[in-house]
Amino acid sequence: RLAKVPVLDPSNPEEAREMAILAMDLSEEFRIPVILRPAIRVCHARQALSWSPIKNNTKKAYFEKDPGRWAATPRFRFILHGELNEKLKKITRRFEGLTAHNFHDLEPGKKYPLGIIAGGIPYSVVQDILAEEDRKDIPVLKIGTPYPFPEALADIFMSACEKVLVLEETDTVIEYFLRDRKKVLGRLSGHVPSEGELVPQVVYGLVDKVLKDLGLTHFGGGRNKDALDLVASLDLPMRRPTLCAGCPHRASFFAIRKARPKAIFTSDIGCYTLGLNLGGVDTVLDMGAGITMASGFYHSFDQDQVAQPIVATIGDSTFFHSGTAGLLNAVYNDARFILVILDNEITAMTGMQPTPGLGIRADGSKGKAISLERVVAGCGVDFVEVVDPYDIKAMTKLLKKATEYVDSSTGGIAVIIARHPCVIAYPREAIPERKSVMVTDDCTECNFCLERFECPALYHDEELGRTNIDQSLCTQCGVCLQICPKGAIVES
Repeated sequence: RLAKVPVLDPSNPEEAREMAILAMDLSEEFRIPVILRPAIRVCHARQALSWSPIKNNTKKAYFEKDPGRWAATPRFRFILHGELNEKLKKITRRFEGLTAHNFHDLEPGKKYPLGIIAGGIPYSVVQDILAEEDRKDIPVLKIGTPYPFPEALADIFMSACEKVLVLEETDTVIEYFLRDRKKVLGRLSGHVPSEGELVPQVVYGLVDKVLKDLGLTHFGGGRNKDALDLVASLDLPMRRPTLCAGCPHRASFFAIRKARPKAIFTSDIGCYTLGLNLGGVDTVLDMGAGITMASGFYHSFDQDQVAQPIVATIGDSTFFHSGTAGLLNAVYNDARFILVILDNEITAMTGMQPTPGLGIRADGSKGKAISLERVVAGCGVDFVEVVDPYDIKAMTKLLKKATEYVDSSTGGIAVIIARHPCVIAYPREAIPERKSVMVTDDCTECNFCLERFECPALYHDEELGRTNIDQSLCTQCGVCLQICPKGAIVES
């Protein structure tokens, strides 16, 4: 809205596919960017899709020299702004008639005490709830194009309803565009929470409460009421996400905590964010912030003459994406910290895409491999060493060596590349020699391995009264052989 960029808001994977085509067509026709905004549940959902023939790109590459557009000075920007406003007016009219994505189920001439306006996933959720409750007396207006807003369509719907409940993820966009504020129930009126997801149980409760407040027939619980009540009554333990069994990042964080237990641990977004569970991640902001925040922490403490240890972690893909600028700045300004680049030779969290370090492009074709070591050295770092994190003793020793370098008067930033293949992407290369392990009766139930190492294969066995290993989850990497302070984890 602030950038005046059209937005499409799909409510399911099929609509996301259709909107992707629409977005490209609009962008080509009006020569502006278009945002396709799938919420998290659309991105994580599965659906059988209907496919249409895929169009080949028959256009030839060209560039039309137009400085008034591509290198606009202030005078031309006023002209471009006016042109953009005209484009948005045309797109608004287009959206008014876009019945595939913007529509309602009003009966002609009928008035309703309550209607619902929804966009994105909340639309799919509310449709399921109304169908489950067999409520055909509550009309729904679906808004698939929140900007530019189809005002005429919304006005028709608003005029037929005494009150309107607005359900959208997550900020107030649709709600702001509705003119009759006295009719609108939403985030601004306090009827819808301003944080969290509008998941089915939340939407069910919101709609049910509004029905009660308005003196209308509220929900009866539907066919699933007993099951929902049962689930709500269960006191289930919280199971947090964790790194995979055999993940080299787990070994890296264990070594980092062992070598620098009192450090501030700045990190980044990736699988390794789960180092939170291991006490090895204190901050996560955006891609590259692990380095820039480490630099900022150093200078903040340094001005108070406090020698605060700092260890930053970043993935190999994230470093290539947005780590170099922060590292250059940190080196230039003489920051002092240890940077551990967690190199698992893949972009694991987002779907196992190749990294620039592999020399393989996203389409599988051959590219030029970029050396992490050379890039780091090119940023002005003099201390660059590579270690296999599966060897916890060697990595701990290297971290202590890096600490001495960082703390010395002639030192600087120390970079350690913890390199070991991802156990999911490269199971054979990651664990070439498998080791069958077991827990002996020497285990004293200190829970050190469960809390500080947190491998999914390790668990507390109630029958044995000690830690045990779930062999169905164990990858036989053998790293846990190095972590028990009592030596109770051994090869079997």
